[in-house]
Amino acid sequence: MSSSVQDPALLAKLAGHLLVPVVVIDDAGTADSLGDALVAGGLPVAEVTFRTAAGLESLRRLAGRGDLLVGAGTVLTAAQVDLAVAAGAEYIVSPGLSRVVVERCVDHGVLPLPGAVTATEVQAALELGLTTVKFFPAESSGGAAAVRALAAPFIDVGFMPTGGIGPDNLADYFALPAVRAVGGSWMVPRAALGDTERIAELVRQAVRLATGLRP
Repeated sequence: MSSSVQDPALLAKLAGHLLVPVVVIDDAGTADSLGDALVAGGLPVAEVTFRTAAGLESLRRLAGRGDLLVGAGTVLTAAQVDLAVAAGAEYIVSPGLSRVVVERCVDHGVLPLPGAVTATEVQAALELGLTTVKFFPAESSGGAAAVRALAAPFIDVGFMPTGGIGPDNLADYFALPAVRAVGGSWMVPRAALGDTERIAELVRQAVRLATGLRP
């Protein structure tokens, strides 16, 4: 495996958005409305999780729009990587670190973002050629303090914390230079999907907050 398996341009694009909405979709029919809301709110990016039966079709619909940076989340197997890539995913997010999943992403030429919350996992990620990892579940794994502690020895590793993060603690994470972007679902609540205006306004608020914390 090469010394670097993550596209720096795509990593920079994700980091430029500051936030990555993590979406759990129960009805693929709401995908178009969600896409409209994300674009209108100024955050044209989404991590569509494979936690529901509608996840794959929702990913396909959002990726097919052409105006969103769409990835697949909760990807646990190589077979799911194949499905996600076929549906148009540009990046693959996993809750943990799986060599098989990372290698399949490399085979497809898509960006892997596996989870890593311990020094052992981060070091294993480095051995696989990764420079940025998802820190998940963030809050229950020690929060921003844990990211700060890991960033000290792993000075070149970037983190994208996800899990339990919202407006009240977002500043804690953006205070850390090692944090490239933050994943969250507060701006795309599951129960509100389909309500374009409400989601768009929540997204606008999230963008304003994130931009204020990290201009």
